[in-house]
Amino acid sequence: MAVYTKIKTDELINFLKLYDLDELISWQGIAEGVENSNFFIETKSDKYILTIYEKRVAKTDLPFFLNLMGHLNSNQFPCPKPIFNIKGKLLNSIQDKPAALFSFLNGSSVKNPSIHHCYQAGSYLSIIHKKSSSFSMKRKNKLSAEGWKELFLKLDNRINSIDRDLFSIITEEFKYISNNWPENLPSGIIHADLFPDNVFFEDNDISGVIDFYFACNDFLAYDIAIAINAWCFNDTNNLEIHKSAALLNGYQQFRSLDKIEKQKFPILVRGAALRFLLTRTYDSIHLVDGALVKPKNPIEFLDKLKYIRNISSFEEYINDKS
Repeated sequence: MAVYTKIKTDELINFLKLYDLDELISWQGIAEGVENSNFFIETKSDKYILTIYEKRVAKTDLPFFLNLMGHLNSNQFPCPKPIFNIKGKLLNSIQDKPAALFSFLNGSSVKNPSIHHCYQAGSYLSIIHKKSSSFSMKRKNKLSAEGWKELFLKLDNRINSIDRDLFSIITEEFKYISNNWPENLPSGIIHADLFPDNVFFEDNDISGVIDFYFACNDFLAYDIAIAINAWCFNDTNNLEIHKSAALLNGYQQFRSLDKIEKQKFPILVRGAALRFLLTRTYDSIHLVDGALVKPKNPIEFLDKLKYIRNISSFEEYINDKS
């Protein structure tokens, strides 16, 4: 979550008149995240999240995202519920930008996930895959192997100010991963951004999953690979195998990976690291002036990628010998 669009109280009050809500008590911007502008809204009787869509989120994709969250919510998955306005619409606008209102989820994210947190993250990821299998809408992953090329072509030697070898490493990895990316793995709807800051816990158990704005159709195992990158590395960006094993075991509690998925898993994890290295590098040199936002450090994923490219088997992610 983040704030790019700054709004005034009277603008918010006029927006909320579109909904059947109680009187506004308080509101504030939420600084975390990099994609959209988000605000915490409190009325006399309830709490909500207002999201204003911008940057990489295309308006044509919004029906997919909103209806997916509605589908999951109606199937008892703990995610934000899109709120219909008094005219039966999910999507409205503020300052000529699309905007939507959501139910508020209790809980908070964890900064340093434990083995238990990783196991739960894996199990809830498989539940997303299972419960979304009956969702009929589809969306292509614009940030999978094909989409990386567009970002790659927008980078140049300027990024070596971040790390002197960054451009050469990204070039090398882009070529290798593109040439070795798998085909025809089990596919479905994936979250594609299941980082710890997108998962809320209460009493050490998951209470909600947020930020479905990268959700799309792609390889299910690629979603797990993203989660490995997000949950299972320590502060020095080395893999903690007991955490990756917990996440994989949690996932396979509900869906077992097949032989080909396991065979291709190392390249999927490597590709996931490259994906976030590319987007974080791009964002770090294309900052929005005046935005209340905290850009994320690309060096984290450069270090992870250097580690991951030395892993050649699925077993190295799941066989905890400690």
